[in-house]
Amino acid sequence: MKPRYITHGIQATIPPWLQTLLWYMRDSMEVPERDYLQIFRLSCDGNRQRIEHAQEQPEYKHVVVIPGEQPVDAKVY
Repeated sequence: MKPRYITHGIQATIPPWLQTLLWYMRDSMEVPERDYLQIFRLSCDGNRQRIEHAQEQPEYKHVVVIPGEQPVDAKVY
């Protein structure tokens, strides 16, 4: 497995369980090719965590809403 890197800001802002989920979403994408730029838009939907995962080329968008005790509002590249 290739090494994975995150910034100090992400480490301080995004809980570890959510970081793991974002990596899983990236790794399990069903697309012919992964764009170098992956975008995750995190938002609160009541007491649930909404995650919108997207890339531009080839176009891809996947949205997941899961229960979360402390949902995070952030954009992760």
